[in-house]
Amino acid sequence: MQLVFATHNEHKLRELQDILGCKTELLSLNDLNINEEIEETGCTLKENALIKAQFVYRRFRKDVFADDTGLEIDALNGEPGVFSARYAGDDKNAVKNMQKVINLMAGAKNRKARFKTVIALIVEGREYFFEGIVNGKILDAPAGNCGFGYDPVFMPDGYPCTFAQMDSETKNSISHRGKAVRQLIDFINKLPVQS
Repeated sequence: MQLVFATHNEHKLRELQDILGCKTELLSLNDLNINEEIEETGCTLKENALIKAQFVYRRFRKDVFADDTGLEIDALNGEPGVFSARYAGDDKNAVKNMQKVINLMAGAKNRKARFKTVIALIVEGREYFFEGIVNGKILDAPAGNCGFGYDPVFMPDGYPCTFAQMDSETKNSISHRGKAVRQLIDFINKLPVQS
């Protein structure tokens, strides 16, 4: 089976290709010569993931999946949510985004938050969705140098450290993205082999 992952991130592509094995050949947006950024105009993570998947499917009629991820903080009424990557501006600066969250959360007693990833898959024109959530809390200050985005201020429930203090294997085993990807892989592996 050939499947497009609607991303320009070659590292993500290789990682998923290793997980899927030889039954599925993954292509990226680069492989399809799509150089532009697909505009995410949805109001939810699900809508944004579907927009990216539909963009590729409509143009190439190839089976495709796309993901979108957001941090939802109770004390901020679910923000930054779909605006997580651009929370402090369109330059998508992770340090500025994290600092904005820290500033807005100053003095907040309710520190509950969750990371959510939604994957939209289109196979032969049919749409499927997979969701992964990990609950945790927002810290007062960053801790750790691993990971990316909001990882240094997010401590998952049941763990004494932030995502940025975990090794990648531990983080991937419990993360929102890891959960959604495992659902996607289970589904793909059950599809009949196309000739």
